[in-house]
Amino acid sequence: MHALRDHDVAVAQLRRSYAAVPPGRPVRLAKRTSNLFRPRDAPRTAGLDVSGLGGVLAVDPAARTADVQGMCTYERLVEATLPHGLMPLVVPQLRTITLGGAVTGLGIESTSFRNGLPHESVTEMDVFTGAGELVTARPEGEHADLFAAFPNSLGSLGYATRLRIELQPVRRHVALRNVRFTDLTALTEAIAEITAGRVWAGETVDAMDGVMFSPGEAYLVLARFTDEPGRVSDYTGQGIYYRSLRRLPHDTLTVHDYLWRWDTDWFWCSAAFGAQHPLVRRLWPARWRRSDVYHRIVRLEHRHQVAARIDRWRGQPARERVVQDVEIPLDRTAEFLHWFARRVGMAPVWLCPLRLREPTGSGSARSWPLYPLRPGQDYVNIGFWGSVPIAEGAADGDVNREIERAVSGAGGHKSLYSDAYYDRDSFDRLYGGETWRAVRDRYDPEHRLTGLYEKAVARA
Repeated sequence: MHALRDHDVAVAQLRRSYAAVPPGRPVRLAKRTSNLFRPRDAPRTAGLDVSGLGGVLAVDPAARTADVQGMCTYERLVEATLPHGLMPLVVPQLRTITLGGAVTGLGIESTSFRNGLPHESVTEMDVFTGAGELVTARPEGEHADLFAAFPNSLGSLGYATRLRIELQPVRRHVALRNVRFTDLTALTEAIAEITAGRVWAGETVDAMDGVMFSPGEAYLVLARFTDEPGRVSDYTGQGIYYRSLRRLPHDTLTVHDYLWRWDTDWFWCSAAFGAQHPLVRRLWPARWRRSDVYHRIVRLEHRHQVAARIDRWRGQPARERVVQDVEIPLDRTAEFLHWFARRVGMAPVWLCPLRLREPTGSGSARSWPLYPLRPGQDYVNIGFWGSVPIAEGAADGDVNREIERAVSGAGGHKSLYSDAYYDRDSFDRLYGGETWRAVRDRYDPEHRLTGLYEKAVARA
């Protein structure tokens, strides 16, 4: 009861902060932290106060559901569900991603080959709209249009204050098989087999992702939830998780450490800060080896350009940031990875198979118009995060634009948390522009929330 009362207080504060924004002025969140990788203009007015919307309201172990506030991080959410032997159906790989952020901006992880994307486990949500109204949206009913359009709307259709999500049972440990492939076509064939049967070499597969170090060396990590006793690995100290894939054919983690296995070193990106050097690692406190700390360092570099100035002083070329997650149809994945290795050359890259959730019973698959992946189609999310030298005669953004063209040519989509360069017509065609405008006109008739294109491409 205390949690619900506190929630009501937080929503009332949100309403007051909305009323304090002068009429006709844009409305946006007053949020100091973010997992976005695209620059944004500084707000000119006070934002919406969501400071009280960061908790778990209730966990129902019998129904396997949780009621969660929109600004709750997955770190806090998992802390609340694991004592019940439960976890969300999809837990994005970074601790400080919020549930509302994953639903409105997409998230993915190793259970996505069977559970889809985070928004597919939402059964209802309270959305604070651009008109200052709080509506409860469900798959059917009066606000079904908002429910369907909310995923990938990036806050352009409102902000979730409360979400009810499905949970799944989980065991104490996660047993891993790190399966090596020297041929990318063989790897994609294995993904198709596992997605269809959820079994590999006679053993159940509960979760699956992987890493490509080169087209001739890639790994699928096949995970099985288990209560079997035994020694577990710890990659929060000197050990570095992604390196273990090359060294260990089998491994075991606690379920908690499995969920955050990528966070400690931000996949492999902590190397850019020296955090993987043995000496630096011993001196760098473990509590600061986490993605939100690295993200703050990146924001400081973006603001002050220290590394860029040093590169110029050394006579090195300027660099283009290439930070993307893209979904490629499985039957085009090997082709795209070979192209990426030749043209861009960044490595490693993350591989995360994805399939929209299958309907239960006789129901039909739900439609998500702002990120229209095809039901029944297998995809692979390919994540690559870093920078490349800007070639002589080229401009900053050229490589990203080429990647966008290659993704579209392969029938894929890319997430919008980072830089995007689409023209408006292409953007509307790829991201449900017509549907978005209709829903926006209904729930934000004065257009006080920043538009989707303006957020994703124009950096507003």
